[in-house]
Amino acid sequence: MEKSTSPIPRRLSRRFQIAMVGEGLLVGVLAGVVITLYRLSLGAAERLLRTITGLAQGNILAMLGWGLVVAAVCLVVGLLVRWEPQSSGSGIPQVDAEVMDLIDMPWHRVLAAKFCEGVLCAFAGLSLGREGPSVQLGGVSGKAVSRLLRKERGEERLLVTCGAAAGMSAAFHAPLAGVLFAIEEIHREFTSPLIICVMSSSLAADFLVSQVLGIQPVLSLTFAHDLPHAQYPMLVLLGICCGLAGALHNLGMFAIQEKVFDRLKGYLPYSRYVLPFALAWVVAFVWPDLMCGGDAIVERLMTRDGLSTMGAIVALLVGKYLFTAICFGSGAPGGTLFPLVVMGALFGLLFGEVTTGVYGVPASYVSNFMVLGIAGLFAGVVRAPVTGVVLCFELTGTLDALLAVSIVSISAYVMANLTRVEPFYEVALGRLIAVTPTDPTVNGAGDRMLHTYHVAAGSVAENKLVSEVPWPNGALVVNISRAGANIIPTGRTQLLALDELLVTMNADTDWDTDLIIHRLCESELGVVPYAGAAHDHDGSESGDGSSNA
Repeated sequence: MEKSTSPIPRRLSRRFQIAMVGEGLLVGVLAGVVITLYRLSLGAAERLLRTITGLAQGNILAMLGWGLVVAAVCLVVGLLVRWEPQSSGSGIPQVDAEVMDLIDMPWHRVLAAKFCEGVLCAFAGLSLGREGPSVQLGGVSGKAVSRLLRKERGEERLLVTCGAAAGMSAAFHAPLAGVLFAIEEIHREFTSPLIICVMSSSLAADFLVSQVLGIQPVLSLTFAHDLPHAQYPMLVLLGICCGLAGALHNLGMFAIQEKVFDRLKGYLPYSRYVLPFALAWVVAFVWPDLMCGGDAIVERLMTRDGLSTMGAIVALLVGKYLFTAICFGSGAPGGTLFPLVVMGALFGLLFGEVTTGVYGVPASYVSNFMVLGIAGLFAGVVRAPVTGVVLCFELTGTLDALLAVSIVSISAYVMANLTRVEPFYEVALGRLIAVTPTDPTVNGAGDRMLHTYHVAAGSVAENKLVSEVPWPNGALVVNISRAGANIIPTGRTQLLALDELLVTMNADTDWDTDLIIHRLCESELGVVPYAGAAHDHDGSESGDGSSNA
């Protein structure tokens, strides 16, 4: 079948892209309003928490009274999660699953439940971030716009991605980081309609939030003049350390989820929340710096108050990690991104103190290492190095750190992958959709080539069985990577959006086969649709759909 050369589909594609700008702006405005209210509510809840616990400090009856309040909050949060289970956890895996078309979140219930749960968890003092919930609140805002405009499911999932970008942007005051996070972590596809729509949404949300909360980033860091190039091996060393720390971070998080909270089978979700809420009550009077996302630690980082010794830095870093791991591992509604950023800054500060004391690096560079630590730990944990680089650029407001941050981020990404510890959100997504991993062995010897493809949302291959896809002659899908798990496919294996396919093909027809499979896996939104079976280079039909049957 000949591919259409008519200009009509291309004009429709242009019109579609222009329409997506308007829809993205609408999503950004709605998400911006929601996240602005959310951030204002979180700030008020944390201020009220610190006022109450400060007044109760040292008064046994008042402290016990606060314990009763925390218990009541725990009960209410449990009731809300039972009412809407998709509101538990950070919310990012749910947005991933929505884009993959694996779940269909009731947007109005998730929005109401997540908003209230996040504020209540902040009021109780749990060490959880606002970015994960902001991404989910933005995602369901995009879904609300889609339902209002009566869009089809494929376009709805695109608007969910836009909302996720808007949520990330509004949470960090970092619009470019929001765009890249949505593309690198959520949608994992680069197409012009997607980028235009996501960018419109992210910018609109950031502009709206900035009008209410100001233009300062949530973590305003300074970057001194760049390190001399002769000391750049120090950056590689920092990246390696961040990669190892990121792998340990993930292993600890996974272990606490599996060894502690997954063993609680009765009275769910209340039994899972008892430990973090009880610990939050204790922390409020014993170590209040650890409460909430980490704003108190940020203030200390800016002034270096009480952080003059490496022992104090290590204690704060370990304490924040353990408290966050217990809160997040329980499935309590809240994220880990802001605590992760705070821990990255602490890790960078610790590395900076070591280098100034042992290797004689000037003390003026310590603030640099705090920025670099954020990028490195972000890359090691989330495995989104580009987002980490751009986030640091937007937090510092300077491009002076670009080369150094990139070196640390890439080094951490490589080191974390070498440990064979899975990325944080891929494991969380795998737990959500209950994927069982396998251990395939791929042999690409002889005249065969191996290529990797990503199944895009709205593509020809999405939701089809492997045997139903018109693969070109000689192409064989040998492995599917889904949410961090490897699956050996058969003809009855269904392909889902965001699946990573490992395909072997004949070396002599590699170019043509690669082009055809790209068309099968690319999104049909905003491009001329791929119609019919695959064709080889001489125009004859070559797909028999039986490669993996």
